[in-house]
Amino acid sequence: MTAAAPARLVIATRESPLALWQAHHVRDRLQALYPGLVVELLGMTTQGDRILDRTLNKIGGKGLFVKELETALEEGRADLAVHSMKDVPMVLPEGFDIAAITTREDPFDAFVSNKYSCLADLPDGAVVGTSSLRRESQLRARFPHLVIKPLRGNLGTRLGKLDAGEYDAIILAAAGLKRLGFNQRIRETLSAEDSLPAPGQGALGIEILAGRDDLKALLAPLNDAASAACVKAERSLSRRLGGSCQVPLGAFAEDDDGFLRLRGFVANPDGSDIVYAESNGSRAAADGLGLQVADLLLTEGAAEILTALAAAAQD
Repeated sequence: MTAAAPARLVIATRESPLALWQAHHVRDRLQALYPGLVVELLGMTTQGDRILDRTLNKIGGKGLFVKELETALEEGRADLAVHSMKDVPMVLPEGFDIAAITTREDPFDAFVSNKYSCLADLPDGAVVGTSSLRRESQLRARFPHLVIKPLRGNLGTRLGKLDAGEYDAIILAAAGLKRLGFNQRIRETLSAEDSLPAPGQGALGIEILAGRDDLKALLAPLNDAASAACVKAERSLSRRLGGSCQVPLGAFAEDDDGFLRLRGFVANPDGSDIVYAESNGSRAAADGLGLQVADLLLTEGAAEILTALAAAAQD
C-alpha cells in the first residue's frame, strides 16, 4: 500500500447470502493483499430485495439492486460496493466507476431439478421456474411444451420453492450455486448454445465514486484483464440495444489469449422470433466488438423485435 492509500475501507453490500459471500470474498482478497488494512461491511436491503411478488421487468429492472448501495457511496457511508455484474445497469449513473472486475466464475446457466436429470427429459406440461426473460425466451423457443412460471427471491428461497414441489425444475446462474456450495444441486450445466448467458454473468464488479484514484490503485490487483474485456464487450452490446430486464437479450464473450469471440441474441419473450449474431476481435477492442455484434443483430431483425417490445411496454 502507498502512503496515500486508506487504512480502512467500508464495502456496501446487499444482505442476501450470495451478496454477502461476494463482499466477504473481496474483503478477504484485499486483506490478503494489504495486511493491516481494515475492511468492514455495510449490509443493506435494496428495493429489489424487498419486492418479491413481481418480476424485475415489472418493477423497474436490475437497478433496484444497486441504487441504495450507490447512495451509500455518495453519502460517504461506504467506499466501494460489490455487485454481480449481470445486476448492474448498462449505463452507470454519472459520478460512478467500475474499478475492477474479478476473475469470472462459471458464466453459464444451471438446470436444477429433483426429478429430472436434464432439460431434454422434461415432459409435456412440466413447470420450469425462472426470473429472466432471457432464459424464458430461449426455453420457449427450444421447448415449447414446457410451462414457464416466474421465480423470484434469493437462492435459498428459489431452491426451497423447488423442493416444496412448486416447480419441476428451475434455471439458475451456475456461479451463485457454486459460490454458496450448492454444486451438488446442478443436474446439468447449460451450454451457450442451449442458453446464452446474460451480459456479465458470473463476474463480480467493484464500484466506486469516480475520481477516487486512491481506490483505483488499491483495487487494480483484483482486476482480471480477460474477464474485464469479456464483460466490457458484453455490456457494450447490451447498452447499444438498450438492454434491460424488459428485453430478452443475451451476450457472451470468450477470451482466447487476448482474442475475443462474442455471441449475442435478441428475442421475443415467447421465443417465436430469435436473432443471433457473433463476431471476433481483440481484447483491446472489446467495446467496439460489442457495438459491431449489436449492429449485426439490428441488421438481422433485432430492430423490429425491439420496436415491438417498446410498443408493448407503452400499452
